[in-house]
Parts: sequence; structure tokens; C-alpha cells
Amino acid sequence: MQGGNRRQGRKRMERRTIFPHRMLPVLLVAPQLLLTGFFFLWPAAQAIWSSFTLQDPFGQSSVFVGFENFSLLLGDPLYRQSMLLTLAFCVAVSVLSMGIALLLAVFADREIRGRAIYRTLLIWPYAVAPAIAAVLWLFLLSPRIGLLGRRLDDAGIDWNYYVNGAQALAMVVLASAWKQVSYNFIFFLAGLQSIPRAVIEASRMDGARGWRRFRTITFPLLSPTIFFLLVVNLVYAAFDTFGTIWALTKGGPGKATETLVIKVYRDGYLNADIGSSAAQSVVLMVAVIALTAFQFRFLGRRGG
Repeated sequence: MQGGNRRQGRKRMERRTIFPHRMLPVLLVAPQLLLTGFFFLWPAAQAIWSSFTLQDPFGQSSVFVGFENFSLLLGDPLYRQSMLLTLAFCVAVSVLSMGIALLLAVFADREIRGRAIYRTLLIWPYAVAPAIAAVLWLFLLSPRIGLLGRRLDDAGIDWNYYVNGAQALAMVVLASAWKQVSYNFIFFLAGLQSIPRAVIEASRMDGARGWRRFRTITFPLLSPTIFFLLVVNLVYAAFDTFGTIWALTKGGPGKATETLVIKVYRDGYLNADIGSSAAQSVVLMVAVIALTAFQFRFLGRRGG
């Protein structure tokens, strides 16, 4: 009897999906592999090769220079300034967008009338394109046509982000964070709803309420979601905010809002310095790969 049960268990463990033809799995995976190779692997390989060469502005000839582009890049004070600015920008956008999203998710998770409508309205901004989000913030904070910008000027506040670098940086941080709040809200709300209600009820019976219950019960249980969103938001702020920043300030005034992705575009496309731009792209790619690897290692350790 035990031998029969053991054989049945072994058969269940060995059961797997069998495709009728060997080429069917290949055909199912081929479109994704082709898209990945065409839109990521090939451009990445071209960028890596270009980072080791010195090209003329028209791309007609190139000379292999090894790591010269990287050495010049790391020795450039403007590049180091852009790196520090990007780091501060990414941290500000991540903290602001995640903080607001978590607060909204906590309120949306409560038993209130019409909460499904509130959740839908909070998710909508994620569908707005970055350039459109920038236009919306222009209509709000432009010193010339903005609804709030003109009122700030009428109130005696010298608001003009066209010439004030700090104001321009604050504006692009607000616009970029607003765009990402909806994405964070979805994950925070799902994380809150996955917390067993029995744990919440037990904490209530133990007298943990309000901020104390959130600090000791809810926040620790949300830590995997928070870490995941932190990495995603850092990558978003470093890369996906190009459209917002370019539409609002184009990296100005001066270089007050010139993050690394803006500098890559300006050096490569506008200034035709292909080698330096490619080297900057490679540095960004390595940083993203490192963040992603660290994220998977952390989440895998938590899951184990």
C-alpha cells in the first residue's frame, strides 16, 4: 500500500506539460525574444561598442579609444554635478511619490462609501503621458499662464522657475512624483489588502491603534512591497522622467535640472558627441542592472 502511494506521488511529481511538437515552445517564445533582441540587446551592444570609440559628428568614421571616454567622463566636473543632481532628484521623487501613495492607500483601504470610485480616480493619472503631465503642470505653475503661478506672483512671492534653478527643480520633482503616485498606490493598496484581517483585529484587541498599529504591524508587513517600489521608483526617476523634464525646463535654467538622462540626450543628439553619450548610457545601464540584481536578491531572500 505504501509502495503504491509512493509510486503515485512520484508520478504526480514527474507530471509536466508536454507539447505536441518540439517547435511549438520555440514559436511561442520567439516573438518576445525577437522584440528583446531588436529593441534592447542590439541597441545595448551598439551603445557599448560606441562607448569605446571616438566618432565624427556624422557617424562616417570611428576610432577605437578604449576607456578614454569613461576616464574623461568621470573626470568631468559637470558630469559629477549631474550625477549628484540625479541622485538627489531620484531620492526626492521616490520619497514624495511613495509617501503620498501610501497615505492614499491607507485611506482607500478603509470601509468608506464610494471607495471603488476613489480608487479608480486615483489610478487614472498613471495613464497620462509624461509630456502631457508636464503640460498640466505648466498650466498650474507657469508664471505667465499658470493658475497657481500667477497667484503666487500676486501674493508677492517671486515665482519664476525660468530663471530660478531651485524652483525649477522643485517643479520637476512635483510633476514627476505626481505622475508616479498612481503606480505606487496600486501596489500599496494590494499590499494592505493582503495583510490578514486576523492580524489587524488581534492588534486592535491588544490596544494598538492608529499610528502605533501602522508602525508596529502594517509597515513591517509592507516592507517587501516598499523595497520593491523603492527600486522601481529610483529607476523611473532616473530614466522615465525625460519627457517631463524636457517639456518643462529642457534641463535649465543653466543646468539646474539636467539629470543624467537629459545630459545623455543633450551630448549625444544635440552636441553630436556619440562616444561620451554612449559611455554615459553604459554607466546608467550598469547602475540599473546592479539595482535590479540587488532587488531580486533581497526579495528572493525574503521569500526564502
